[in-house]
Amino acid sequence: FIFTTMKQDYAQKVVDVLDPKKKLIRLCLSQRDCLCARGCYWKDLTRLGRDLAKTVALDHTIQGFPTQAANWIPVPRWQGDPRDEELLRLIPLLGQLGRAVRTGGVGRGWAP
Repeated sequence: FIFTTMKQDYAQKVVDVLDPKKKLIRLCLSQRDCLCARGCYWKDLTRLGRDLAKTVALDHTIQGFPTQAANWIPVPRWQGDPRDEELLRLIPLLGQLGRAVRTGGVGRGWAP
């Protein structure tokens, strides 16, 4: 899924480019799904209805997740380069996290 602070119409245009066949992205949460405090929008991961111990968020800024910083994995801002492979570099880490969740290792001193 995608969770962004962008307005819904713009977010949907981005999703249409990323997943034109509508096979990869099942859900797009946008600005209307965010919380607003002092004019700043932030993503509340509890709105996903998932166990936060099994949830991570990839983003270029922690400002979007002020109350769930432990769930945040920093990634560089995408600059439009089609050769960008930053997300591919995260596959080993995400695999380790998946194994830790399956074996109950998350939350007990786990580190990548």
